[in-house]
Amino acid sequence: MRILYLGDVMGRAGRRAIAEGLGPLKERLGVDFTIVNGENASGGMGLTGGHAKLLLDAGADCLTLGDHAFDQKEMLSFIEAEPRIIRPLNYSKVAPGRGARVFEATRGRKVLVAQVLGQVFMKRPFDDPFSAIDAVLKTHPLGGLVQASVVDIHAEATSEKMAMGHWCDGRASLVVGTHTHVPTADAMILNRGTAYQTDAGMCGDYDSVIGMEKAEPLRRFLTGMASERFTPAEGEATLAGVLVTTDDRSGKAVSVEPLRQGGRLAGTQLPA
Repeated sequence: MRILYLGDVMGRAGRRAIAEGLGPLKERLGVDFTIVNGENASGGMGLTGGHAKLLLDAGADCLTLGDHAFDQKEMLSFIEAEPRIIRPLNYSKVAPGRGARVFEATRGRKVLVAQVLGQVFMKRPFDDPFSAIDAVLKTHPLGGLVQASVVDIHAEATSEKMAMGHWCDGRASLVVGTHTHVPTADAMILNRGTAYQTDAGMCGDYDSVIGMEKAEPLRRFLTGMASERFTPAEGEATLAGVLVTTDDRSGKAVSVEPLRQGGRLAGTQLPA
């Protein structure tokens, strides 16, 4: 099975790149299942119902969120009505929605998608992500109830993301990091067969400060004072993510490749 994961969609530029580019990309690569992190798609902070529908209509089979999951208040109710959106497993116990779900890919194959939030350097202390994902993976073994499983670790610290990769090695098809908006150069298959990349990067304008127009972040770094709100950069976006091919019988990864298309970053040539 070929699974495409695209990193944090950033504002209008990211939405436009998904709307225009995801369909042709999936067709060219023969993708069976697509996951998109949408938590920055609406003004850089959260996801509205309308923008969620746009990403799903463009070809995403599942949307993950993150620490900004409910910045847009309508998501509190929208997520209950739209099962293709998941929020972090270790978010507040009273949060609506679910942190893991089994989806159907091509030819009826089952894919588990789960997301956890990291604890290191995050603004608020979330529940332990390792025990949260452990419980889910134990009840959804590869080669049993599901043909593949994907874990999105939405975290600040690279060490925590890498630890999560090794914690899930052999039990998930792909562990991929999100949140820091910069694609890392460490796509690999771990010792027990799990594909891993520390951060998928963002789908947004890289002529920016992690997706935001440069002037206000620079002002705050230079002066320590805020003058106005951050606003997403709106130049040509790069689609950034990872493509993993899995074995249906074992659920393990056969290959993993980083993906970058369009915009300012050097593109990657993926096998057709």
